[in-house]
Amino acid sequence: MHPSLAHLDHRPWPVPGRPWIGRQSWCDLLFAHWPVPVASVRHLVPAGLEVDSFDRQTWIGVVPFRMEGVMVRGLPDVPWISAFPELNVRLYVTRGGKPGVWFLSLDASNPVAVWVARRVFHLPYEHARMKVDLSQAGVEYWSARRRPPAAFEATFRPTSPVREPARGSLEHWLTERYCFYALDGRGRLLRGDVHHRAWPLQSAEAEIRRNAMLEVHGVSIHDAKPLLHFARRLDMVAWAPTRVGRAAH
Repeated sequence: MHPSLAHLDHRPWPVPGRPWIGRQSWCDLLFAHWPVPVASVRHLVPAGLEVDSFDRQTWIGVVPFRMEGVMVRGLPDVPWISAFPELNVRLYVTRGGKPGVWFLSLDASNPVAVWVARRVFHLPYEHARMKVDLSQAGVEYWSARRRPPAAFEATFRPTSPVREPARGSLEHWLTERYCFYALDGRGRLLRGDVHHRAWPLQSAEAEIRRNAMLEVHGVSIHDAKPLLHFARRLDMVAWAPTRVGRAAH
């Protein structure tokens, strides 16, 4: 049994009854979130999904981190394949009482991982040049992709002790989500369940020198300051996506 499955009481619904298929660990992760009007991002989310909101507004997130231990169930880690940087841009959605994540983009430096994730999980992964350095200043993060062009550069660090997000709080709403939604090649809506312990969050500070991850989707945040959280490490497992709706229109 994966160690994360020893902790289930915090979940909003039970884990699937079928075997999970993959594992990974998210390391040195920054949540950078900005509030946006629901109407401004509704067109980015397919029919069949409701844009989730907290106090009448939704949020868009840019999440840079490192991956470790990426592998299918039952196999050991493989050098180069199992560890690489990733950066995702996400919105928050819900369907059938199950709040989840809708990814606008996911960048990774490993072309094999990009290929597998696009075909197995039907997620919009793109290959990017990426670099992560850990120093006394914090996490130095740099990412750039060519198609569609987008880039991110920042230094970030935690600024508080670790805490679990309190139920009913904004940080709980933003982070404690145990599925993602995606569209397959036929436009059918899928849900992919995931599991991990409750997020070990810390407050954070960041110097974001470049953030061109949102404008490619037509989302403007102007000069708004982000809400920042940091997590040092979280281990998770994932199940194969299942169909939850008809072809989206």
